[in-house]
Amino acid sequence: MSESVKPVQFAPLTSALDVGFWHALSQKKLDDYKLDDQPKPLQGYYYNGDQDGLSGRLCLDFNALDISKECPPHCFHSHGTLVNFNILDAFKTSDKINILQLAATQIWKDITSKEAIRDPSLLSRFVLLTFADLKKYHYYYWFAFPALCAPDGITSSKPAETINNIYTEEQLQQLQTSYDALVTAHEGKPVAFFLVYQDGDNVCTAPLTEYDNIRGSHKVTFAFCDPCTLEHYPGWPLRNYLALIAYHWGDHFSGQDVPVLCFRDRTREGIRSSSHSVMLSLKLPSLSQTSDCPKCVGWEKNQKQKLAPRKVDLSSSMDPTRLAGSAVDLNLKLMRWRLLPSLDLDGVSQAKCLLLGSGTLGCNVARCLLGWGVRTITLADNARVSYSNPVRQSLFEFEDSLNGGKPKAQTAAEKLKKIFPGVNATGHTLSIPMPGHAVGTSDEAVAQMKESVEQLEELIADHDIVFLLMDTRESRWLPSVIAASKRKLVINAALGFDTYMVVRHGLKLPKETAASSDSCEKTEKGIEAAAASSSSSTAAAANVKDVAADHRSTWKSPVFRAQFQTSQQ
Repeated sequence: MSESVKPVQFAPLTSALDVGFWHALSQKKLDDYKLDDQPKPLQGYYYNGDQDGLSGRLCLDFNALDISKECPPHCFHSHGTLVNFNILDAFKTSDKINILQLAATQIWKDITSKEAIRDPSLLSRFVLLTFADLKKYHYYYWFAFPALCAPDGITSSKPAETINNIYTEEQLQQLQTSYDALVTAHEGKPVAFFLVYQDGDNVCTAPLTEYDNIRGSHKVTFAFCDPCTLEHYPGWPLRNYLALIAYHWGDHFSGQDVPVLCFRDRTREGIRSSSHSVMLSLKLPSLSQTSDCPKCVGWEKNQKQKLAPRKVDLSSSMDPTRLAGSAVDLNLKLMRWRLLPSLDLDGVSQAKCLLLGSGTLGCNVARCLLGWGVRTITLADNARVSYSNPVRQSLFEFEDSLNGGKPKAQTAAEKLKKIFPGVNATGHTLSIPMPGHAVGTSDEAVAQMKESVEQLEELIADHDIVFLLMDTRESRWLPSVIAASKRKLVINAALGFDTYMVVRHGLKLPKETAASSDSCEKTEKGIEAAAASSSSSTAAAANVKDVAADHRSTWKSPVFRAQFQTSQQ
């Protein structure tokens, strides 16, 4: 063999499996496959627009097992076969040679029957063998990318050349435009294998079915969308494409070079470029007289570059609750990385939040806290869900208001767990004693009041942040006093028809050098300030008497803002 003629080497594909694929496989195994280990269809895709240095990848995501789903935009479909074994020994001892040969036989059948000319995506196939240990979430897998081999090998008569040395800028633009038109003609589905020819100075594309109509009057170049990024080597999908060319049209190139375009089309920062695509000149033997399926290769090597399966351990992430938690955390981390580097996500997630009031404000504040990654939320309310609540209070549904209504706090906590199972949400039925509201003189009434105060004090002591989200200003007095005495951060929110107010108040932590008496003095002053701010509540009984519950909203009181602006001092 002369120095100018060298055997062609192809860059192999590597597998890229999304975590969502393993989750979908687990569900299929439990719900559909069960003990059925017969081959199942699945789909993958590859891309021809990666940046330099990345290897060509065949990707499988959550939708891989649903062949009715479309591939992501600008990606190319690959037909797959899944064999999921029930026991590990069966996976290890399966007949790999026969499995690969069956896939190769199907490819050869599609080539000889011309089905691959009508649907070139049939040239791209893969096999995936798996064993799923669903008790430990350990997955064993082995990919095969079947590729037919030419009996006498394939050689290159000259080095590969980038097409910016062959086509002008205008012709490169024509190539992109013509390819886009070809995709549009195929219902918007990317075409992985096609023809390129020149009509005068214009560069045009056509489907493989047009080869016989074009070759008589134009020089035809066989093109394919190449996932490889190496400058001097073509990607793996070319191998079966060359087998199709050699079988149907190999006699047309007897002793001549076969031009092949490795079309690479990427977009970076809004600029599209195909100038890094590669043109090959190949010596291709004819397979027109070959009836038997050629030899096939294609088993993927593992991380150690050995022909052996791979293993992935997803025990820490496969549980759906953990997956949801990871997704929430990732979203917050992206916000921190991009917008707020100083955000203490660990501090936020560890904060224990007490929400006094489970109405319109309580429901929405709870949802907001979930979105910010808070994991401990406690709600307290003494009301039940009424018919008017679900349309305004986002954690309740119509069924919650039937038969007298469910307790608001417990119901809201249950709904938070349904939204995000990773949250520690609890609800308490609690009636907060209010200044100016008669308690009663009976022993039972007094005992009930004391129990409520003790429960409120215990809840505030066990939490870091207290949200005051009740309907009346009077009900906010006692929690403010207790929170001030225990040095808790208090967020006071009130909502009106066209106004709202949010006030943060509470005591600062004492300095380490301050005397304990100074701390007590600050606490006493804080309590006195809270008490003074609510001094107008001594006649509060008349303030809510004979007033509908939905009209007791805090925004109705004109002195509310002034009171809590004072208490934040």
